[in-house]
Amino acid sequence: MTKGEYRVGITFNPSNDDTVSKIKRLSADLIDMIESIGTENIAQGAVVENAEVRRLKALALTSIEEGAMWAVKAATKGPMP
Repeated sequence: MTKGEYRVGITFNPSNDDTVSKIKRLSADLIDMIESIGTENIAQGAVVENAEVRRLKALALTSIEEGAMWAVKAATKGPMP
């Protein structure tokens, strides 16, 4: 299981809804792609961790997780009683 699959709960889809599966798959793949972005720069011959890139990655990952959650809710929300 990839980190993206874990974060979106790829296996949790009790209704077996195809739309939910697609939302989670695309979100997981995007999370995994962003995770692969390097955060190290070479400065004067030394590897330096780039804190700004780490921050931007964290913001993107959080936003994707939230977006997936809201999209699943939109896809599965029934009519108001």
